[in-house]
Amino acid sequence: MIRPSRGWVGLGLSELWQFRDLAYFLVWRDLKVRYKQTAFGALWAIIQPLMLMVVFTLFLGRMSGIAPAGIPYPLFAFVGLVPWTLFSQSLIGSSDSLVRSANLIQKVYFPRLLLPASAIGSYLLDFVLAMGVLFLLMLWFGFLPSLTVLWLVPLTGLALLTSLAVGVWLSAVNVRYRDVRFAVPFLVQLWLFASPVAYSAQIVPTEWLWLYQLNPMAGVIEGFRWALLGQGAPPPVGAIVVSTVVTVVVLVLGLEYFRRVEQTFADVI
Repeated sequence: MIRPSRGWVGLGLSELWQFRDLAYFLVWRDLKVRYKQTAFGALWAIIQPLMLMVVFTLFLGRMSGIAPAGIPYPLFAFVGLVPWTLFSQSLIGSSDSLVRSANLIQKVYFPRLLLPASAIGSYLLDFVLAMGVLFLLMLWFGFLPSLTVLWLVPLTGLALLTSLAVGVWLSAVNVRYRDVRFAVPFLVQLWLFASPVAYSAQIVPTEWLWLYQLNPMAGVIEGFRWALLGQGAPPPVGAIVVSTVVTVVVLVLGLEYFRRVEQTFADVI
């Protein structure tokens, strides 16, 4: 009797390395499609967070207590926008990755998990460009990076893992219910205001702090600000730990759901 595979074997995790050449091709394909026939090309990776920084500065920058004293609000906002832009764009791209590659899914076999993962990987170039602008802004405002900047590596990994955790869920659901394509941009907008991108976590009321910390991006953004602008402040260990735990739980459940419905993708999509 033929039975469906159970456990992590059914995800084809061991096959991901075998198909690494395909993953490279998918990342390169997404990059070319994204910037094809655009006047500014990869500069859009810089323009978007810069424009949001300007909007936040004009409408929120003068509000008292919204940012810590001693940190210019434009720099404060841009530090939050860089990891947020990586997360939000990766989430949108991964959630639509399976539907966007419907023809490929119906023709050949490969680990389907490569699609949401490669969609996320294609935004790393945008992130690197935005980080370059961020370091220039830090120099402009007189902030020099310290050794805490090394924490950006695991924090960036946590942001990518968070987008994969949610993106795996949404990409699988999107195969059957195309409402996901319309719901994700709205979800990202709500998530933006629930994250400390344009404001400091210090203004969150104490009674809502437990709910606020369940947001995985809260720990990531607070960690970025500490690593780049902390100037001796204690690291937000609690927020980062909670963010990591929530992300791992969502990822494990998402991968299990992905495994259960993966065999139906070619028929339903």
